[in-house]
Amino acid sequence: MTVFVLGGAQTDFARNFAKEGGGLFEMFAEVVPDALVDAQVETNDVGVAHVANLAAELFTGQAQLGGLLVAAVPDLDGVPSVRHEAACASGGTAVLAASADIESGRYDVALVTGLEIMRNTDARTAAGHLGSAAWVGAEAKSAEFPWPALFADVADVYDWCYGLNPGHLGLFARNAFANAALNPMAQARDWSFPDGSFGQDDRLNPVVEGVLRKNDCGRISDGAAAIVLASPAFAAEWAKRRRHDLAEVPRLAGFGHRTAHLSLRGKLDRAEGQEYLFPHLRGAVLDAYRRAEVSGAEEMDVVELHDCFTITALVALEHLGAAPPGSAGRLIESGGIARDGVLPVNPGGGLLGLGHPVGATGVRMVHDAARQVAGTAGPLQIEGVRKALTLNVGGSFTTVVAMVVAR
Repeated sequence: MTVFVLGGAQTDFARNFAKEGGGLFEMFAEVVPDALVDAQVETNDVGVAHVANLAAELFTGQAQLGGLLVAAVPDLDGVPSVRHEAACASGGTAVLAASADIESGRYDVALVTGLEIMRNTDARTAAGHLGSAAWVGAEAKSAEFPWPALFADVADVYDWCYGLNPGHLGLFARNAFANAALNPMAQARDWSFPDGSFGQDDRLNPVVEGVLRKNDCGRISDGAAAIVLASPAFAAEWAKRRRHDLAEVPRLAGFGHRTAHLSLRGKLDRAEGQEYLFPHLRGAVLDAYRRAEVSGAEEMDVVELHDCFTITALVALEHLGAAPPGSAGRLIESGGIARDGVLPVNPGGGLLGLGHPVGATGVRMVHDAARQVAGTAGPLQIEGVRKALTLNVGGSFTTVVAMVVAR
């Protein structure tokens, strides 16, 4: 069964909600009504709600987010809700669960919201909270910042397998921040980068862990995103009332979802001797292509790619089939991922430039992909988009969710 994306919204990822005196309640109260207005759906149309979040208990002390959603949007009182946690892929899993609810016939309309408060504490404390998504006590034990350390290990493995040119990582980051400068919702839209900021200058771009430097690493963000999904029957009536062509309404055409060993070493050991560093990641992408009845990356017009670190993006580009293993750097160097390239990547800035409120990211990806497909992405629009791929990753590629959004 096809699931339609009727609309959505996001908060400004540059905002610091704690400094504003707000928090998760205020995020819900802002983003959900905005999403319903954008989708032209009434609150009483919503049959079920799904909430994505990693670490509200750690950052804010708050659990039971479904009840907080109803507190913020009282007209949702009585609507069933479920919370989803899969590290940085929490949003992707929430979208999948909401889609399954619709496909089962239980509900015609599902609200999916992802949100995170992460800027209400210092960087080291935040890093410790986020480190809970690694194998606590078993990996990155001595690292001050667990995730840069683990993805620096990914970079080392990639270098050993294929050879890694750090300049390719810098080029990816440069493209991400250039795209973010066009996005009125991006965390980095007003940031400036002197010449040398994406190279090996230890002053302008200091080392964080291993080969990874400051501008290779995504920054902590506050933010929320929400989308409204609908069944074919509801979407058909919705389109008829609004004189829309249902064939032009974005839909979730295919998905892939796989989970691997929690530790990075566990995944790499199981992949030894195989073509791809993370076979389950490749498998999830192929599942999405198969279900969407497309041949591969060559049919995608744009990609919303998980780039929490530049090395994550390099690896992901190869696993989605944009380049053979070991050659994504050449694709980046050729301009292939630019807005006018053969496969535009993250026209809104991605996690590096737009921001990465963990629970919101997978939802935001589907929202932005749907806007590209619908032709409503404004200054971020890539001309002629009909099919978009989203690739949402949790942990060290532990949970992976790929989706094809099409019209």
